[in-house]
Amino acid sequence: MERKKGHVIAAVESGSIAQEMELEPGDMIVAVNGQEMEDVFDYQFLIQDTYIELSVKKANQEEWILEIEKDEEEDLGITFESSLMSDYKSCTNKCIFCFIDQMPPGMRETLYFKDDDSRLSFLQGNYVTLTNMKEKDIDRIIRYKLAPINISVHTTNPELRCRMLNNRFAGESLKKIQRLYEAGIEMNGQIVLCKGVNDGEELERTIADLAQYLPYMESLSVVPVGLTKYRDGLYPLEPFGKEDAQAVLEIIERWQKKLYQAHGTHFVQASDEFYILAEREMPEAQRYDGYIQLENGVGVVRLLLEECEEELRRLRSISAVVGGKEVTRDLSLATGKLAAPFLEKICRQIQKEYPWVHVRIYTIVNQFFGEQITVAGLITGQDLVEQLKGKNLGSQLLLSSVMFRSGEEVFLDDMTREDAQMALQVPISIVKSSGQDLVRAILGLDGDREEPTEHHQPYELSAL
Repeated sequence: MERKKGHVIAAVESGSIAQEMELEPGDMIVAVNGQEMEDVFDYQFLIQDTYIELSVKKANQEEWILEIEKDEEEDLGITFESSLMSDYKSCTNKCIFCFIDQMPPGMRETLYFKDDDSRLSFLQGNYVTLTNMKEKDIDRIIRYKLAPINISVHTTNPELRCRMLNNRFAGESLKKIQRLYEAGIEMNGQIVLCKGVNDGEELERTIADLAQYLPYMESLSVVPVGLTKYRDGLYPLEPFGKEDAQAVLEIIERWQKKLYQAHGTHFVQASDEFYILAEREMPEAQRYDGYIQLENGVGVVRLLLEECEEELRRLRSISAVVGGKEVTRDLSLATGKLAAPFLEKICRQIQKEYPWVHVRIYTIVNQFFGEQITVAGLITGQDLVEQLKGKNLGSQLLLSSVMFRSGEEVFLDDMTREDAQMALQVPISIVKSSGQDLVRAILGLDGDREEPTEHHQPYELSAL
């Protein structure tokens, strides 16, 4: 089937160049400077010039050529029907660790879509395997200087990567990293670590291979595979235990010391879950190299602790804002097993400084996906309600924004915040994941902070 030429305008920004040119929703942009556009990256690249010619097909089928003079890189003020200006590319792999394959039936359709679209790596920070990318896609990344690109590597052993991704081209696609490196394109890597598969000597090999791409391979995260209770018929994977986690950290921390001495960066970092499994203290803030891999659960706990301490120090300097408060504040906070001990530590510190505040921490066990899933971002409304019913929740329940669908007040199982409030008979406040927001929400300084959560993937979930 022949691809439709042109991209339909969904909205025009008030006061924009597009409005001045009398463009309207329903009109179609056919070409810029005579060049057709595959997607948003072609469009953004082509409109950067100070003079452009826009080929337009109006909703009434009239064809216009608009000559536009503008500032360099000034936007036209157009929103298209699709943010990518094309269809999303679905994943062609059948990874042995895929979280989507471990989802129960009956959930909303979008939760079963496997994306492996390199464009989402630049737009939303998603990690991609490179198996969906053709040479022309690499050429465009290099030509447009798109960076950083986030790559799900998992292993640099070509044969093992083919087996892990169940894709015979998965090993060959590793060569694309070399091309990106030679072109100076910044990259971040990710390893989903599977016990007995790509750990041990294979992990050593992968770190050593990817470290050769420094400085353009800026960071590498190592996260444990997430295992739900819905694994019938899937590859037999086992969870990491305490000793397993300690062995992983020994490898990673040895490489951190070596690479920091040679390159001034720690480069490879374990997710917070490995430190919790190993019953080890979280690394100091400096070892996270600016928290590059935060969305992969690397450094979330340390950053949260640092931000909370910073906000408490700031409030001490303006103690009149909260000092002398006479009204007792009684509230509750629910989270996953992973973050609960750290939130308890934060709340003890807050209550010590502000005795009129009382916070109860409730740990929600993930019955829906299975108890191996411990992050707050995968807590369902039904688990929350079932485990909090009849509990003393005080006058308010605080929940992290990562529990809700992006831009909405809906849990993974489609229960709404309003549904949960009615079932628990307590107001629910949605709190952003920063330490500052958490402290201020506990102290009641900013009321209900209901800003939408960012897009998260299963391995990009905040620990709060």
